[in-house]
Amino acid sequence: MPSARQAAVQALMTYRKTGLSAEAALDKQINHKGLDPRDTALAARLTFGVLQNRTLLDFYLGQFSRTPVEKLEPRVLDILRVAAYQIVFLDRIPARAAVDEGVSLTKSGSPKAAGLVNAVLRRLSENKAALPDPPREDLTTYLATKYSHPRWLVQRFLDELGLDGAEALLAANNADVPLYAQTNTLKTDTATLEATLQTEGVTTERHPWLPDCLILTNTGNPANLPSFQSGQFYIQDPAAKLAVLTANPNPGTRLLDPCAAPGGKSFAAAIQMGNKGEILASDLQEKKLTKIREGAARLGIDILTTRAMDAKDLDPAELGLFDTVIVDAPCSGLGIIRKKPEIRDKPLEEIARLPEIQRAILQGAARCVAPGGTLVYATCTILSEENNGVISAFLESTTDFVREPFTLPGEIGEAANGEITLYPHLHDTDGFFFCKLRRVK
Repeated sequence: MPSARQAAVQALMTYRKTGLSAEAALDKQINHKGLDPRDTALAARLTFGVLQNRTLLDFYLGQFSRTPVEKLEPRVLDILRVAAYQIVFLDRIPARAAVDEGVSLTKSGSPKAAGLVNAVLRRLSENKAALPDPPREDLTTYLATKYSHPRWLVQRFLDELGLDGAEALLAANNADVPLYAQTNTLKTDTATLEATLQTEGVTTERHPWLPDCLILTNTGNPANLPSFQSGQFYIQDPAAKLAVLTANPNPGTRLLDPCAAPGGKSFAAAIQMGNKGEILASDLQEKKLTKIREGAARLGIDILTTRAMDAKDLDPAELGLFDTVIVDAPCSGLGIIRKKPEIRDKPLEEIARLPEIQRAILQGAARCVAPGGTLVYATCTILSEENNGVISAFLESTTDFVREPFTLPGEIGEAANGEITLYPHLHDTDGFFFCKLRRVK
Protein backbone atom coordinates (compact mmCIF):
# COMPACT_ATOMS: atom_id res chain seq x y z
CA MET A 1 0.00 0.00 0.00
CA PRO A 2 2.72 2.57 0.84
CA SER A 3 4.51 1.73 -2.42
CA ALA A 4 1.33 2.36 -4.39
CA ARG A 5 0.87 5.76 -2.75
CA GLN A 6 4.51 6.66 -3.29
CA ALA A 7 4.22 5.67 -6.96
CA ALA A 8 1.11 7.80 -7.40
CA VAL A 9 2.71 10.88 -5.82
CA GLN A 10 5.86 10.46 -7.88
CA ALA A 11 3.86 9.93 -11.08
CA LEU A 12 1.88 13.12 -10.44
CA MET A 13 5.11 15.03 -9.80
CA THR A 14 6.67 13.69 -13.00
CA TYR A 15 3.56 14.55 -15.00
CA ARG A 16 3.51 18.05 -13.54
CA LYS A 17 7.21 18.75 -14.07
CA THR A 18 8.04 17.07 -17.38
CA GLY A 19 4.92 17.06 -19.53
CA LEU A 20 5.19 13.27 -19.80
CA SER A 21 1.73 11.72 -20.11
CA ALA A 22 0.20 10.51 -16.87
CA GLU A 23 0.16 6.95 -18.17
CA ALA A 24 3.85 7.04 -19.11
CA ALA A 25 4.78 8.69 -15.81
CA LEU A 26 2.90 6.01 -13.88
CA ASP A 27 4.35 3.13 -15.93
CA LYS A 28 7.81 4.47 -15.14
CA GLN A 29 7.10 4.34 -11.42
CA ILE A 30 5.45 0.91 -11.57
CA ASN A 31 8.48 -0.54 -13.33
CA HIS A 32 10.94 1.28 -11.05
CA LYS A 33 9.28 0.09 -7.86
CA GLY A 34 8.38 -3.37 -9.17
CA LEU A 35 4.80 -3.12 -7.95
CA ASP A 36 2.66 -6.24 -7.81
CA PRO A 37 -0.71 -6.28 -9.63
CA ARG A 38 -2.67 -5.14 -6.56
CA ASP A 39 -0.41 -2.16 -5.88
CA THR A 40 -0.29 -1.36 -9.60
CA ALA A 41 -4.08 -1.15 -9.69
CA LEU A 42 -4.17 1.09 -6.61
CA ALA A 43 -1.41 3.37 -7.93
CA ALA A 44 -3.34 3.78 -11.18
CA ARG A 45 -6.59 4.48 -9.32
CA LEU A 46 -4.89 7.14 -7.20
CA THR A 47 -3.02 8.81 -10.05
CA PHE A 48 -5.93 9.06 -12.45
CA GLY A 49 -8.43 9.69 -9.66
CA VAL A 50 -6.49 12.77 -8.58
CA LEU A 51 -6.24 14.08 -12.14
CA GLN A 52 -9.93 13.43 -12.65
CA ASN A 53 -11.02 15.27 -9.49
CA ARG A 54 -8.17 17.71 -8.90
CA THR A 55 -10.18 20.95 -8.82
CA LEU A 56 -12.74 19.50 -6.42
CA LEU A 57 -10.01 18.04 -4.19
CA ASP A 58 -8.28 21.42 -4.06
CA PHE A 59 -11.58 23.03 -3.10
CA TYR A 60 -12.01 20.57 -0.22
CA LEU A 61 -8.40 20.95 0.92
CA GLY A 62 -8.81 24.71 0.85
CA GLN A 63 -11.63 24.47 3.40
CA PHE A 64 -9.26 23.01 6.00
CA SER A 65 -5.88 24.59 5.22
CA ARG A 66 -4.81 27.88 6.73
CA THR A 67 -2.35 28.22 3.85
CA PRO A 68 -4.06 28.84 0.50
CA VAL A 69 -3.79 25.76 -1.69
CA GLU A 70 -2.08 27.66 -4.51
CA LYS A 71 0.73 28.71 -2.10
CA LEU A 72 1.55 25.18 -0.91
CA GLU A 73 4.76 23.51 -2.03
CA PRO A 74 3.80 21.52 -5.20
CA ARG A 75 5.07 18.20 -3.83
CA VAL A 76 3.14 18.70 -0.60
CA LEU A 77 0.02 19.51 -2.59
CA ASP A 78 0.46 16.30 -4.62
CA ILE A 79 0.65 14.33 -1.36
CA LEU A 80 -2.43 16.07 0.00
CA ARG A 81 -4.37 15.36 -3.17
CA VAL A 82 -3.50 11.65 -3.14
CA ALA A 83 -4.50 11.31 0.50
CA ALA A 84 -7.65 13.42 0.04
CA TYR A 85 -8.75 11.30 -2.90
CA GLN A 86 -8.53 8.20 -0.74
CA ILE A 87 -10.48 9.82 2.09
CA VAL A 88 -13.23 11.25 -0.11
CA PHE A 89 -13.62 8.62 -2.84
CA LEU A 90 -12.23 5.26 -1.63
CA ASP A 91 -14.34 3.80 1.16
CA ARG A 92 -12.28 0.62 1.40
CA ILE A 93 -9.18 2.48 2.52
CA PRO A 94 -9.37 3.63 6.17
CA ALA A 95 -9.03 7.40 6.48
CA ARG A 96 -6.44 6.91 9.20
CA ALA A 97 -4.20 4.96 6.82
CA ALA A 98 -4.45 7.71 4.18
CA VAL A 99 -3.58 10.38 6.77
CA ASP A 100 -0.66 8.45 8.26
CA GLU A 101 0.86 7.64 4.89
CA GLY A 102 0.42 11.22 3.71
CA VAL A 103 2.30 12.48 6.76
CA SER A 104 5.01 9.83 6.29
CA LEU A 105 5.53 10.78 2.65
CA THR A 106 5.72 14.46 3.61
CA LYS A 107 8.36 13.80 6.29
CA SER A 108 10.59 12.05 3.74
CA GLY A 109 10.99 15.16 1.59
CA SER A 110 9.34 18.17 3.22
CA PRO A 111 9.51 17.55 7.01
CA LYS A 112 8.53 21.11 7.96
CA ALA A 113 5.16 20.64 6.23
CA ALA A 114 4.29 17.39 8.04
CA GLY A 115 2.26 19.17 10.74
CA LEU A 116 0.23 21.05 8.15
CA VAL A 117 -0.47 17.86 6.19
CA ASN A 118 -1.52 16.02 9.34
CA ALA A 119 -3.87 18.83 10.42
CA VAL A 120 -5.49 19.31 7.02
CA LEU A 121 -6.07 15.61 6.38
CA ARG A 122 -7.44 14.97 9.88
CA ARG A 123 -9.91 17.85 9.52
CA LEU A 124 -10.91 16.55 6.09
CA SER A 125 -11.49 13.00 7.37
CA GLU A 126 -13.46 14.26 10.39
CA ASN A 127 -15.76 16.25 8.10
CA LYS A 128 -16.06 13.69 5.31
CA ALA A 129 -19.77 13.17 5.89
CA ALA A 130 -20.55 16.90 5.63
CA LEU A 131 -18.19 18.32 3.02
CA PRO A 132 -19.43 21.62 1.58
CA ASP A 133 -20.61 22.08 -1.98
CA PRO A 134 -18.72 24.51 -4.20
CA PRO A 135 -20.32 27.98 -4.34
CA ARG A 136 -23.28 28.19 -6.72
CA GLU A 137 -23.22 31.93 -7.43
CA ASP A 138 -21.73 31.29 -10.88
CA LEU A 139 -23.03 28.17 -12.65
CA THR A 140 -19.99 27.66 -14.87
CA THR A 141 -17.55 27.92 -11.96
CA TYR A 142 -19.71 25.66 -9.82
CA LEU A 143 -19.78 22.90 -12.45
CA ALA A 144 -16.10 23.37 -13.27
CA THR A 145 -15.23 22.86 -9.61
CA LYS A 146 -17.65 20.02 -8.93
CA TYR A 147 -16.54 18.01 -11.97
CA SER A 148 -12.96 19.33 -12.25
CA HIS A 149 -13.18 20.50 -15.85
CA PRO A 150 -11.77 23.75 -17.26
CA ARG A 151 -14.27 26.63 -17.25
CA TRP A 152 -14.04 27.19 -20.99
CA LEU A 153 -15.02 23.58 -21.69
CA VAL A 154 -17.87 23.65 -19.19
CA GLN A 155 -19.19 26.79 -20.86
CA ARG A 156 -19.02 25.09 -24.28
CA PHE A 157 -21.00 22.14 -22.96
CA LEU A 158 -23.59 24.49 -21.43
CA ASP A 159 -23.94 26.46 -24.66
CA GLU A 160 -24.31 23.36 -26.84
CA LEU A 161 -26.12 20.87 -24.57
CA GLY A 162 -27.96 22.95 -21.98
CA LEU A 163 -27.65 22.48 -18.21
CA ASP A 164 -28.99 18.92 -17.97
CA GLY A 165 -26.98 17.66 -20.95
CA ALA A 166 -23.81 19.43 -19.86
CA GLU A 167 -23.96 18.10 -16.31
CA ALA A 168 -24.71 14.58 -17.54
CA LEU A 169 -21.68 14.72 -19.85
CA LEU A 170 -19.43 16.10 -17.10
CA ALA A 171 -20.52 13.30 -14.77
CA ALA A 172 -19.94 10.69 -17.48
CA ASN A 173 -16.44 12.05 -18.05
CA ASN A 174 -15.67 11.27 -14.38
CA ALA A 175 -17.26 7.81 -14.33
CA ASP A 176 -15.45 4.48 -14.42
CA VAL A 177 -14.95 3.16 -17.94
CA PRO A 178 -15.66 -0.48 -18.81
CA LEU A 179 -13.05 -2.57 -20.60
CA TYR A 180 -14.30 -3.72 -24.00
CA ALA A 181 -13.01 -6.80 -25.82
CA GLN A 182 -13.68 -7.14 -29.54
CA THR A 183 -13.80 -10.76 -30.70
CA ASN A 184 -11.24 -11.74 -33.32
CA THR A 185 -13.56 -13.76 -35.54
CA LEU A 186 -10.57 -14.87 -37.61
CA LYS A 187 -9.68 -17.17 -34.71
CA THR A 188 -12.80 -17.73 -32.62
CA ASP A 189 -16.41 -16.71 -32.05
CA THR A 190 -17.90 -14.67 -29.23
CA ALA A 191 -19.52 -17.59 -27.41
CA THR A 192 -16.26 -19.54 -27.38
CA LEU A 193 -14.28 -16.47 -26.32
CA GLU A 194 -16.76 -15.86 -23.52
CA ALA A 195 -16.28 -19.39 -22.20
CA THR A 196 -12.49 -19.13 -22.53
CA LEU A 197 -12.33 -15.86 -20.61
CA GLN A 198 -14.48 -17.27 -17.83
CA THR A 199 -12.03 -20.16 -17.38
CA GLU A 200 -9.32 -17.50 -17.02
CA GLY A 201 -11.23 -15.90 -14.14
CA VAL A 202 -12.63 -12.99 -16.15
CA THR A 203 -16.25 -11.89 -15.76
CA THR A 204 -17.89 -11.17 -19.11
CA GLU A 205 -21.06 -9.53 -20.32
CA ARG A 206 -22.35 -9.22 -23.87
CA HIS A 207 -22.48 -5.66 -25.14
CA PRO A 208 -26.17 -4.69 -25.39
CA TRP A 209 -26.09 -3.64 -29.06
CA LEU A 210 -22.62 -4.07 -30.61
CA PRO A 211 -22.06 -7.56 -32.06
CA ASP A 212 -18.92 -9.51 -31.11
CA CYS A 213 -18.15 -7.19 -28.21
CA LEU A 214 -17.73 -8.22 -24.57
CA ILE A 215 -17.57 -6.07 -21.45
CA LEU A 216 -14.84 -7.42 -19.16
CA THR A 217 -14.28 -7.16 -15.42
CA ASN A 218 -11.74 -8.79 -13.10
CA THR A 219 -9.15 -8.88 -15.87
CA GLY A 220 -6.06 -7.41 -14.24
CA ASN A 221 -3.81 -6.51 -17.14
CA PRO A 222 -5.63 -8.07 -20.12
CA ALA A 223 -2.32 -8.43 -22.00
CA ASN A 224 -1.38 -11.15 -19.49
CA LEU A 225 -4.38 -13.34 -20.37
CA PRO A 226 -3.60 -16.40 -22.52
CA SER A 227 -6.62 -15.64 -24.70
CA PHE A 228 -5.25 -12.17 -25.45
CA GLN A 229 -1.76 -13.46 -26.11
CA SER A 230 -3.13 -16.02 -28.55
CA GLY A 231 -4.98 -13.29 -30.43
CA GLN A 232 -8.57 -14.23 -29.66
CA PHE A 233 -9.52 -10.61 -28.92
CA TYR A 234 -8.26 -7.06 -28.87
CA ILE A 235 -9.22 -4.10 -26.70
CA GLN A 236 -11.21 -1.33 -28.38
CA ASP A 237 -14.00 1.05 -27.36
CA PRO A 238 -17.27 0.55 -29.23
CA ALA A 239 -17.00 4.06 -30.73
CA ALA A 240 -13.75 3.24 -32.51
CA LYS A 241 -15.25 0.00 -33.81
CA LEU A 242 -18.24 1.95 -35.13
CA ALA A 243 -15.94 4.12 -37.23
CA VAL A 244 -14.92 0.96 -39.09
CA LEU A 245 -18.53 -0.20 -39.37
CA THR A 246 -19.28 3.20 -40.91
CA ALA A 247 -16.67 2.55 -43.58
CA ASN A 248 -17.99 -1.01 -43.99
CA PRO A 249 -15.05 -2.51 -45.90
CA ASN A 250 -15.79 -5.81 -47.68
CA PRO A 251 -13.44 -8.74 -48.33
CA GLY A 252 -11.06 -7.81 -51.13
CA THR A 253 -11.11 -4.07 -50.28
CA ARG A 254 -7.93 -2.05 -50.62
CA LEU A 255 -7.91 0.17 -47.53
CA LEU A 256 -5.69 2.99 -46.28
CA ASP A 257 -5.45 3.94 -42.59
CA PRO A 258 -3.15 6.99 -42.74
CA CYS A 259 -3.20 7.82 -38.99
CA ALA A 260 -3.16 4.22 -37.87
CA ALA A 261 -1.47 4.07 -34.45
CA PRO A 262 -2.17 2.23 -32.21
CA GLY A 263 -3.79 0.05 -34.89
CA GLY A 264 -7.25 -0.78 -33.58
CA LYS A 265 -9.14 0.43 -36.64
CA SER A 266 -6.82 -1.43 -39.00
CA PHE A 267 -7.34 -4.59 -36.96
CA ALA A 268 -11.12 -4.16 -36.94
CA ALA A 269 -11.14 -3.57 -40.70
CA ALA A 270 -8.98 -6.62 -41.41
CA ILE A 271 -11.25 -8.82 -39.31
CA GLN A 272 -14.38 -7.47 -40.98
CA MET A 273 -12.74 -8.10 -44.36
CA GLY A 274 -12.10 -11.71 -43.35
CA ASN A 275 -8.36 -11.12 -43.76
CA LYS A 276 -8.91 -10.77 -47.53
CA GLY A 277 -7.76 -7.68 -49.38
CA GLU A 278 -5.03 -5.14 -48.58
CA ILE A 279 -4.56 -2.68 -45.72
CA LEU A 280 -1.84 -0.05 -45.61
CA ALA A 281 -1.44 1.28 -42.07
CA SER A 282 0.75 4.35 -41.88
CA ASP A 283 1.83 6.83 -39.26
CA LEU A 284 4.57 9.40 -38.75
CA GLN A 285 6.73 7.39 -36.34
CA GLU A 286 8.25 4.03 -37.14
CA LYS A 287 8.21 2.96 -33.48
CA LYS A 288 4.40 3.19 -33.50
CA LEU A 289 4.27 0.98 -36.58
CA THR A 290 6.26 -1.72 -34.80
CA LYS A 291 3.44 -2.12 -32.28
CA ILE A 292 0.89 -2.32 -35.10
CA ARG A 293 2.86 -5.11 -36.80
CA GLU A 294 3.13 -6.98 -33.50
CA GLY A 295 -0.62 -6.63 -32.92
CA ALA A 296 -1.44 -7.84 -36.42
CA ALA A 297 0.81 -10.89 -35.98
CA ARG A 298 -0.85 -11.74 -32.66
CA LEU A 299 -4.30 -11.52 -34.27
CA GLY A 300 -3.30 -13.60 -37.29
CA ILE A 301 -3.76 -10.71 -39.75
CA ASP A 302 -1.50 -11.00 -42.79
CA ILE A 303 -3.10 -8.50 -45.20
CA LEU A 304 -1.71 -5.51 -43.30
CA THR A 305 1.48 -3.70 -44.23
CA THR A 306 2.91 -0.59 -42.58
CA ARG A 307 4.78 2.46 -43.79
CA ALA A 308 6.03 5.60 -42.07
CA MET A 309 4.37 8.53 -43.89
CA ASP A 310 3.05 12.01 -43.23
CA ALA A 311 -0.71 11.88 -43.73
CA LYS A 312 -0.63 15.45 -45.03
CA ASP A 313 1.82 14.50 -47.79
CA LEU A 314 1.16 10.95 -48.92
CA ASP A 315 3.09 9.05 -51.56
CA PRO A 316 2.00 10.17 -55.06
CA ALA A 317 2.16 6.53 -56.13
CA GLU A 318 -0.81 5.85 -53.84
CA LEU A 319 -3.10 8.52 -55.27
CA GLY A 320 -6.54 7.29 -56.29
CA LEU A 321 -5.79 3.63 -55.56
CA PHE A 322 -7.78 2.87 -52.41
CA ASP A 323 -11.38 1.70 -52.23
CA THR A 324 -11.64 2.89 -48.62
CA VAL A 325 -9.70 5.45 -46.59
CA ILE A 326 -10.30 5.90 -42.85
CA VAL A 327 -8.84 9.13 -41.46
CA ASP A 328 -8.69 8.94 -37.67
CA ALA A 329 -7.27 12.44 -37.41
CA PRO A 330 -5.14 13.70 -34.51
CA CYS A 331 -7.43 15.81 -32.34
CA SER A 332 -7.91 17.39 -28.94
CA GLY A 333 -9.11 14.05 -27.50
CA LEU A 334 -11.88 15.77 -25.54
CA GLY A 335 -14.13 12.77 -26.19
CA ILE A 336 -11.91 10.45 -24.16
CA ILE A 337 -11.44 12.54 -21.01
CA ARG A 338 -12.97 9.70 -19.02
CA LYS A 339 -9.99 7.51 -20.01
CA LYS A 340 -7.29 10.18 -20.07
CA PRO A 341 -8.24 12.82 -17.48
CA GLU A 342 -5.11 14.88 -18.13
CA ILE A 343 -6.58 15.89 -21.51
CA ARG A 344 -8.53 18.56 -19.63
CA ASP A 345 -5.17 20.30 -19.08
CA LYS A 346 -4.53 20.67 -22.82
CA PRO A 347 -3.79 24.34 -23.70
CA LEU A 348 -6.47 26.17 -25.65
CA GLU A 349 -3.92 27.50 -28.15
CA GLU A 350 -2.90 23.94 -28.99
CA ILE A 351 -6.51 22.96 -29.61
CA ALA A 352 -7.06 26.04 -31.76
CA ARG A 353 -4.32 24.91 -34.18
CA LEU A 354 -5.83 21.49 -34.79
CA PRO A 355 -8.54 22.19 -37.41
CA GLU A 356 -5.96 23.47 -39.90
CA ILE A 357 -3.90 20.29 -39.44
CA GLN A 358 -7.01 18.11 -39.68
CA ARG A 359 -8.11 19.77 -42.92
CA ALA A 360 -4.66 19.23 -44.42
CA ILE A 361 -4.68 15.54 -43.47
CA LEU A 362 -8.20 15.04 -44.83
CA GLN A 363 -7.32 16.73 -48.11
CA GLY A 364 -4.17 14.63 -48.47
CA ALA A 365 -5.98 11.39 -47.70
CA ALA A 366 -8.85 12.24 -50.04
CA ARG A 367 -6.47 12.20 -52.99
CA CYS A 368 -5.87 8.50 -52.31
CA VAL A 369 -9.53 7.50 -52.68
CA ALA A 370 -10.44 5.80 -55.95
CA PRO A 371 -13.44 7.13 -57.91
CA GLY A 372 -16.55 5.69 -56.29
CA GLY A 373 -14.59 4.93 -53.12
CA THR A 374 -15.33 5.67 -49.47
CA LEU A 375 -13.68 8.27 -47.22
CA VAL A 376 -14.43 8.23 -43.49
CA TYR A 377 -13.27 11.08 -41.27
CA ALA A 378 -13.20 10.31 -37.55
CA THR A 379 -12.05 12.01 -34.35
CA CYS A 380 -12.27 11.25 -30.64
CA THR A 381 -13.42 14.78 -29.85
CA ILE A 382 -16.81 16.45 -29.62
CA LEU A 383 -15.77 19.99 -30.60
CA SER A 384 -17.63 21.10 -33.72
CA GLU A 385 -14.66 23.01 -35.14
CA GLU A 386 -12.68 19.77 -35.28
CA ASN A 387 -15.61 17.81 -36.69
CA ASN A 388 -18.42 19.38 -38.72
CA GLY A 389 -16.26 22.44 -39.30
CA VAL A 390 -13.48 20.43 -40.92
CA ILE A 391 -15.95 18.50 -43.09
CA SER A 392 -17.75 21.67 -44.22
CA ALA A 393 -14.49 23.37 -45.15
CA PHE A 394 -13.35 20.27 -47.05
CA LEU A 395 -16.59 19.97 -49.03
CA GLU A 396 -16.46 23.68 -49.88
CA SER A 397 -13.06 23.11 -51.45
CA THR A 398 -14.05 20.18 -53.70
CA THR A 399 -16.95 18.79 -55.70
CA ASP A 400 -15.44 15.30 -55.81
CA PHE A 401 -17.05 14.11 -52.56
CA VAL A 402 -20.53 14.06 -51.06
CA ARG A 403 -21.86 12.94 -47.68
CA GLU A 404 -23.35 9.45 -47.68
CA PRO A 405 -25.94 8.16 -45.19
CA PHE A 406 -25.07 5.10 -43.10
CA THR A 407 -26.67 2.96 -40.42
CA LEU A 408 -25.08 1.69 -37.22
CA PRO A 409 -26.19 -1.00 -34.75
CA GLY A 410 -28.57 -0.57 -31.86
CA GLU A 411 -30.18 2.67 -30.80
CA ILE A 412 -27.67 4.76 -32.76
CA GLY A 413 -29.38 3.74 -35.98
CA GLU A 414 -29.29 5.83 -39.16
CA ALA A 415 -27.09 8.85 -39.78
CA ALA A 416 -29.23 10.30 -42.55
CA ASN A 417 -26.93 13.25 -43.21
CA GLY A 418 -23.78 11.11 -43.32
CA GLU A 419 -22.30 12.14 -39.98
CA ILE A 420 -22.84 11.55 -36.26
CA THR A 421 -21.41 12.62 -32.91
CA LEU A 422 -21.40 10.11 -30.06
CA TYR A 423 -21.43 11.26 -26.43
CA PRO A 424 -20.48 9.26 -23.31
CA HIS A 425 -23.65 10.26 -21.46
CA LEU A 426 -25.95 9.40 -24.37
CA HIS A 427 -24.35 6.39 -26.03
CA ASP A 428 -22.12 4.96 -23.27
CA THR A 429 -19.12 5.16 -25.60
CA ASP A 430 -16.16 7.45 -25.97
CA GLY A 431 -17.02 10.84 -27.38
CA PHE A 432 -16.53 10.37 -31.11
CA PHE A 433 -17.41 11.92 -34.45
CA PHE A 434 -17.43 10.30 -37.85
CA CYS A 435 -18.54 11.34 -41.29
CA LYS A 436 -18.87 9.12 -44.35
CA LEU A 437 -18.08 10.61 -47.76
CA ARG A 438 -18.32 9.09 -51.23
CA ARG A 439 -16.04 10.10 -54.09
CA VAL A 440 -18.38 10.79 -57.00
CA LYS A 441 -15.80 11.91 -59.59
